[in-house]
Amino acid sequence: MIYYTASEWLNAPRKRVLLFGMSGLGKTHVSNVLRAQGDWFHYSVDYRIGTRYMGEFIADNAKREAMKVPFLRDLLMSDSIYIGSNITFNNLTPVSTYLGKPGNPAQGGTPIAEYRRRQDQFRRAEINALMDTGYFIDRAEGLYGYPHFVCDTGGSICEWVDPDNPDDPIMAELSAQTLMVWIEGSDAHTAELVRRFDRAPKPMAYQPEFLTQCWADYLAEQGCAEDAVDPDAFIRWTYARALAHRQPRYRAMADRWGLTVCAEKMGAVQTAADFEKVIADALEMRG
Repeated sequence: MIYYTASEWLNAPRKRVLLFGMSGLGKTHVSNVLRAQGDWFHYSVDYRIGTRYMGEFIADNAKREAMKVPFLRDLLMSDSIYIGSNITFNNLTPVSTYLGKPGNPAQGGTPIAEYRRRQDQFRRAEINALMDTGYFIDRAEGLYGYPHFVCDTGGSICEWVDPDNPDDPIMAELSAQTLMVWIEGSDAHTAELVRRFDRAPKPMAYQPEFLTQCWADYLAEQGCAEDAVDPDAFIRWTYARALAHRQPRYRAMADRWGLTVCAEKMGAVQTAADFEKVIADALEMRG
């Protein structure tokens, strides 16, 4: 870790933090609070994915759909209209829409082979965006003059690392640049995340082996063909399993490379001073 004691952290002229954990537990909330203070640079990994590494895939997919409509096709072919994605820190929908959900195309699903291809595109994009953290730390200070830096990661960070390998290249790089902080949810948080997801299921990124097992298990349990799978039903069925799959991975990442802070404490953060105290307390607890 780059800070081992509360005093090291509190007295550091340049504070560098990476937040990880399930979506919905406060990573972006805290990052927005810090950014609003004026001297923290907010690096959103998901935003970087959508603008730098998957923007062309997203735009081309939208153009592909537009080309099916004769009126729009003529305008596109004559360069009369422009199609692009409007990704912002608070609107990352184009990325999740591109990822899609596997299953019956008539129900808005994506054929599983294409779904796997997009999952792999996202995996490579997220790894690249994570490995850009050091570059953005330097850029934030050198170009814009921000002394402090917070990296807001996606929930799928744990899918691409080996938390049991002390030499994992992604974790080695990130922990050398930042203090890694896991925002841990309680059982009540988990239950609420499941309820929230059930109301509005959203696309997710999965470790390939995990996706393969879930897909095979779901087909066997439902007794249906791949092209008959209800996309929303599948990702609802998979979500609780994904939470259980990710939890020990997050924990191992925090135990080896960083800190654990409960979601209640992060949710109460309203100022940079609040955040600094939460981290200082966590460092004291870690000893």
